[in-house]
Amino acid sequence: MKRNFSIKWKSSRQRRKQRKYMHNAPLHIKHRFMSAHLSKDLMKKYNTRSIPLKKGDTVKVVRGNFKNHIGKIEKVFLKKTRVYVEGVQITKRGGSKVFYPLHPSNLIITSLNLEDKRRQRVIQRKQGKNVKASS
Repeated sequence: MKRNFSIKWKSSRQRRKQRKYMHNAPLHIKHRFMSAHLSKDLMKKYNTRSIPLKKGDTVKVVRGNFKNHIGKIEKVFLKKTRVYVEGVQITKRGGSKVFYPLHPSNLIITSLNLEDKRRQRVIQRKQGKNVKASS
């Protein structure tokens, strides 16, 4: 199997090739993997199901040890496909606190950070696609 990134792995049914696709993907494609579902009220407002996470979004943890915890995103780590959420920390043996990495699939966005103009355009584009598809 090739070492370099290939789009053809995505169409493979083999789990190892799908994992390799996700692991070796360039950052502009990994950004798509960083999407999380919107809450029900945001889904209705923006006519879209999910959107990529961004620093400053408020999210709710749906699965894991920190279930039902709500906090703002502190850092989005594209290379590892993980997110650090405010207040979601573990205590190490030495007593220091460290952020606990969460996968985006285990989060629900409760409010969006709309300070970035590029993000607003992405939302408008998604709204336009879904409105055209439904009519």
